[in-house]
Amino acid sequence: CNCKQQLVQQPSLANSVRWLQLQSSSDLDKLWTTKETKLSFLKVGVSGFKRITNDLHSQLKELIPEQQERLKKIKSEYGKVQLGNITVDMVLGGMRGMTGLLWETSLLDPDEGIRFRGLSIPECQKVLPAAKPGGEPLPEGLLWLLLTGKVPTKEQVDALSKELRSRATIPDHVYKAIDALPVTAHPMTQFTTGVMALQVQSEFSKAYEKGIHKSKYWEPTYEDSLSLIAQVPAVAAYVYRRMYKNGERIPMDDSLDYGGNFAHMLGFDGPEMQELMRLYVTIHSDHEGGNVSAHTGHLVASALSDPYLSFAAALNGLAGPLHGLANQEVLLWIKSVVDECGENITKDQLKDYVWKTLNSGKVVPGFGHGVLRKTDPRYMCQREFALKHLPNDPLFQLVSKLYEVVPPILTELGKVKNPWPNVDAHSGVLLNYYGLTEARYYTVLFGVSRAIGICSQLIWDRALGLPLERPKSVTMEWLENHCKKSA
Repeated sequence: CNCKQQLVQQPSLANSVRWLQLQSSSDLDKLWTTKETKLSFLKVGVSGFKRITNDLHSQLKELIPEQQERLKKIKSEYGKVQLGNITVDMVLGGMRGMTGLLWETSLLDPDEGIRFRGLSIPECQKVLPAAKPGGEPLPEGLLWLLLTGKVPTKEQVDALSKELRSRATIPDHVYKAIDALPVTAHPMTQFTTGVMALQVQSEFSKAYEKGIHKSKYWEPTYEDSLSLIAQVPAVAAYVYRRMYKNGERIPMDDSLDYGGNFAHMLGFDGPEMQELMRLYVTIHSDHEGGNVSAHTGHLVASALSDPYLSFAAALNGLAGPLHGLANQEVLLWIKSVVDECGENITKDQLKDYVWKTLNSGKVVPGFGHGVLRKTDPRYMCQREFALKHLPNDPLFQLVSKLYEVVPPILTELGKVKNPWPNVDAHSGVLLNYYGLTEARYYTVLFGVSRAIGICSQLIWDRALGLPLERPKSVTMEWLENHCKKSA
C-alpha cells in the first residue's frame, strides 16, 4: 500500500481533507496508527473527521456530476427514441403500463420482482451489512445503496446509523400538532400531521427563500431527506404509543440501529421483532416510481416542494385501500376467516370462504399486483422469515394454505392477470405474532419504510434537475374524434 506516500504528497489542507474523505472506514482503521494520519486528523478537525467516518455526502458529490453528464448524453443522443405506443386502454386505465418516469433507485420487473440498484431482495440479504451474522439487512445499508449504487461496508453503515440518530430529535410542536387531533383519528392521519409539522425546519425551503442556484438544490434536499428519514420512526412510534399505550413515549436507544430503534420506540425489545423490523423497513422502502406513493412524492417535489411536503403527500396516497392500507385489510380478512371457521380450517372450507368473499363483490386482499406476474419476492422473504421463526403459528399456517388455495381460484375466474400473493399478504401475520396486533396501524409502518426510497430518489431528482411533471390530458370527446380519424 502506498498510503504513506499518498499522505506525504498532499500539499494543502484542502487536499488533505479531500484525500481523507475518499478513504473507506476500514482503510482509516488500518492507517490510524501512522503518525502522518494523526497529523492529518489534527489539521482536519472534528467536523472533517465526522465526514470521513460517514462520507455518504462526499460520495454523492462525486457521483452527481457523472450522472448529470450521463443524463445529458441520453437526452442528446436518444431523446427521440420511442419507448412504445400509448393506447386508449392505457389512458382510460390509469396510465397503467405507460413508461413515463425516470426512477433511478429501483426497477420492478414483472417476472423477477423488485431490484434495488440492480440487486434482488435475496441478493441484498446476502451482501448488505446486518446487525448480527446471518441476520436481516440493516435499512441504513439499503439507504446507502439506493443513494450511491454501491454496497456499503459495515463501518459506513454504522456511521450512517449514528448520523441518523443525531438527526432524530423531534421538536415539541410536532407532538402538540398530533395531540390536537382526536386520539381516534386514523393513525395515518396523525402520522401525516406529524410529518407536516416537521416541515417548518426545512433547509430546502429556507435556502430557496434566500436564493440558491438550481445546481445546488440537491444539497439542502439531502439535508432535509436525511433528517426526515431519521425523524419519521419517532413520529410514527409516538402515534402508536398515543393511540394504544396511554401516550407513554419511549426514548431512542443510542446503541440500536434504525430498525431496531423503531421496534424499541414502539415498545418491542425482543431480538426477533427487531430483526423483523429491519427486514420490514428494507423490503418496503422502494418499489420503483409508478406506484401511488412514490409517484405522488415525485410529482409534488417536481414543483420544488420540499421533502416534507412531498413525503406528506405521498403518505396520503399510501393511506388508500388500493395501496398501503391493504396490509391492514389482509389481517382483518384473515381474522374474519378464523372467527367464522376456526383456526383449524380445512382447504375445502377455505375454498368456500374465498368464493363467498368473491361472490359478495369483494376482493381477496393481499393477492394480485399491478405489475408483477409472479409471487412477490417480498412475500417470499417474509415467508422464509416465518418458516425460520414461527413455523407453527396458526395464522401463518392459514396464510400458507391461502397460498395454495387462492391462486387457482383467481385463475379460474379468468379476470386476474396476477393471481399470486403480494407483500401485504404476509406482513400482518408476522407483526401480529410478535404482539403488534393493531392492524389499523400497519400502514404507518409502511410509511416509515417508504421514506427511504422516496427521499433517496428525490435527492437524485434535484441533482439531475428533473423538470416539473406535466402530462397531457384529453377528454372523452377528444378520444372519440381521434379514434374516428385514425380508423
